[in-house]
Parts: sequence; structure tokens; C-alpha cells
Amino acid sequence: MKLADIRDLLGSEVLVGEDKLSTVEIDMACGSDLISDVLAFCHDNTLLCTGLVTPQIIRTAEIAGLSTVIFVRGKKPDESVIEMGKAAGIPMLATDLPLFETCGLLFSAGVGGIHLRADGSRRSGEI
Repeated sequence: MKLADIRDLLGSEVLVGEDKLSTVEIDMACGSDLISDVLAFCHDNTLLCTGLVTPQIIRTAEIAGLSTVIFVRGKKPDESVIEMGKAAGIPMLATDLPLFETCGLLFSAGVGGIHLRADGSRRSGEI
């Protein structure tokens, strides 16, 4: 699913990466407010849905190789975090939806989880 479709699905505001809306393809997402879980379980090219708006979430996204960060619950990072996202080249969106609904809408639209595809099948290499 293109990032532009996700923006529309979630009624998101684009904070960083307007130029990547039609090129970034998302097929896997994770929802977490725990940086340790993101580092332990998220794979490259995963979209992260989170309520964390600190600089650490951008650093975590860089380390984990995440493709996009969506801030939930109407939270928006301050300008310094937005600038970090720009410098890192990580698209950042914000939605008013809570984390559970954001993840549910993405899954219903065909974006799988880090272990389970939206069609119910497991990702290869997963137990």
C-alpha cells in the first residue's frame, strides 16, 4: 500500500516526506510505545505507529531501518524532532486516531503485521 493511501485511510497530516507519498510502499506495520519492543521485533521497511514523540523514536527508527513513523492520538513532535526526521529521510505522519484503531485500519486495508500478513498467513521464516 502506498504511503499516500495510508495518509488518506488514517486522515493523517504529513509532517515529513510529502515527496515520498507516492513512492514508499508499505506492507508491514508495528504499533508500539516501547522502544525496546521496536528494536527487538521490527524489521527493515516497517511502518511504526506510536505515541512517542521524543528524539529517541527517530533514532530508533534509523537503527531499526523503519520506513515511516505515524504518530497517533493527536500527538505531534516538536520542531527539533521533525528536523531529525527530515535529516534522516524518514517520512512522518500524524493522526488523531488511537493506536489500536490505527493498527486495525491498516491491517483491514491489507497491511500485515511483523509476523502475520493481513490474509492470515505467516511471513516466511516466522514460527
